[in-house]
Amino acid sequence: MSDDQEKTREDFGDAVNMTAGTLEKWLGTDESKEVGDKESGESTGHASGRRIVTLLRKKRDDLTADDLKHMRKVAGYVHRHLAQRPDGDVEDSRWRYSLMNWGHDPLEK
Repeated sequence: MSDDQEKTREDFGDAVNMTAGTLEKWLGTDESKEVGDKESGESTGHASGRRIVTLLRKKRDDLTADDLKHMRKVAGYVHRHLAQRPDGDVEDSRWRYSLMNWGHDPLEK
């Protein structure tokens, strides 16, 4: 694996702090389905979350160039969205729910 691919994996690992099982369970909730832009019925983040579950379950050597591209997209989204944290309690916020669709729970340490 190249240095660039390894960096992508590290950035993705830093951004995604939910396990495949936790994320999959979250994606089944009404709260998960209520947030995000919905051009085709399912939000971009929700569709991404389903793909992240697959990526988390994939072996390192089975990752494709397209997988790595999506991993970079996820890391970039999480980084940008974290910078937009609203004031106050975020536990039940659309901001948190959107991040969770992308595999990151900001309340997790």
